[in-house]
This record gives sequence, structure tokens and C-alpha cells, in this order.
Amino acid sequence: MSWLGVTRGEAPLIITMPHTGTEIPTEIESRMVSPWLARKDADWYVDRLYELARPLGVTLIRTAISRAVIDVNRDPSGASLYPGQATTGLCPLTSFDGEPLYPPGSEPSPEEIAARRERYFHPYHAAIASEIARLRQSHQRVVLYDAHSIRSRIPHLFDGVLPQFNIGSNRGASCDQALTAAVEAACRDSAFSMVTNGRFVGGWTTRHYGSPETGVHAIQMELAIRGYLDEPTHCDAANWPPAYDPERAAALSAVLSQIIENCIAFASKRPQ
Repeated sequence: MSWLGVTRGEAPLIITMPHTGTEIPTEIESRMVSPWLARKDADWYVDRLYELARPLGVTLIRTAISRAVIDVNRDPSGASLYPGQATTGLCPLTSFDGEPLYPPGSEPSPEEIAARRERYFHPYHAAIASEIARLRQSHQRVVLYDAHSIRSRIPHLFDGVLPQFNIGSNRGASCDQALTAAVEAACRDSAFSMVTNGRFVGGWTTRHYGSPETGVHAIQMELAIRGYLDEPTHCDAANWPPAYDPERAAALSAVLSQIIENCIAFASKRPQ
């Protein structure tokens, strides 16, 4: 499957990247309001940020399909992960800013949603489950690190400005506290702000796979995009997204490198 990328490593760490894709099948894109709007909320360049993990033997899993087609980090039933709060669904109908992605009458039907789920959601998660099982054969503990980014200011979703590092552990249920502490330590030693289980506590991937009692520790990292891109006050097709600049991202990348090392160290330590 050309849209699904799996790079296998032997370290006890898997990094999943569900929202870095921008591919939209022609038959879907042709029905949407705007190709740019459909791609605006991608986790821009997160796959490039985490390339630093590859030499450490980390397994990387990503989909090239846009989240506007299907969000593989949502509950496949369509149930909201954040009841009572604004969010987007399994096959989003709006952008993060509440803008319609489809003209009235062009939204995907229940049958189309089911077909997208079968084509994209299930293979993506089958790959994750397979890699967890493979690494558990040689490691007592495996960390699943779900990597994301988002614009720092989205009034439709949250008030104010997000901290730079937004750590989610499903309120402590998806991983050992020692892993959360190890990730927090790397963030705290930096010049960037952080929060744990704030606006984002972890999506479906973190909640579904996190099972500390069986040796699978899942944690989500939501980065505020300003840490590695210059965010305009107002995003439009002329200014978003900016080009990726490794020098601009260097300070954040250094912290991510320490986070990854801390995750591997946690997983490599024999449980008491």
C-alpha cells in the first residue's frame, strides 16, 4: 500500500504519525470546497521532525492520506473523543476553525465512511498492532509514541495559546507514570512551555493501545507548530504552510531527540 509507510527498527519504541499525509483521492477532492482548506490542518512536517529517530532504531509508521479523508486517530465508531468540546470526526466535515470542507449535499454518506474506514483505518491500525507484537517478542516493554502538531491558536478548539509541548497519557491510564515523567523531564529542561493532560489527553491510538499492565505504554505528543514554523496571525492559501527550515526547527529538534532517548531508556529498563 503506497499510502502506508512502515520503517522497522529494533528499539523498543514505535512512533506513529497519523496526520502528516496530504494525499486526497481525486474523486473526494473534487467534491470538497477547497483543496487548500482540506489540507490546512495537517500535522505539517512532523515526519521530517522525527527523522532524527530513525538512526536510533525506532520504528516509524505514517499514512500519506490526508486526515480530511479519514482521521485514523479517531474512534472508528464515530464517537467523540472529547464529548462536549469542539473537535473533528472520523471523516471530518469541517476544518479546525469550523469551516465546512464540503458544499451542502456533498458530504460522505455512511456507506462511504464505512468504505474509507475499511480501506485506510483498518490497515493503518493492523500495521501498528503488528509492529507492537513484533517488538514485544524481544522487549518486555514497548513505547508507542503518537506524534502530532497543531497551530498554537485555534479559538474554535481551545482558548488562548497552547503550550509548546502537550503530553497526553489518557490521564495516566495509557502508560506508566515513569514514562510520563521521563518525557516531562526532557521538556522541562528546555526553554519551551509544557503541559500534561491539558486540552489534549491522547487520541484513539493512545487510548486503544496503551496497556501498561501488558507492557505496552502509549503516550501522545502534540506540538504547537510555532516551535518549528513561523505561524502567521491568519492562515490563508498564500502563507500556509510555510516552507520547512531545519535551522528554524533546530532548538525544538534537540528537545525531541532527548525525548526519544528518554522513551527508549524507559522501555529498555527491566520492570521492577
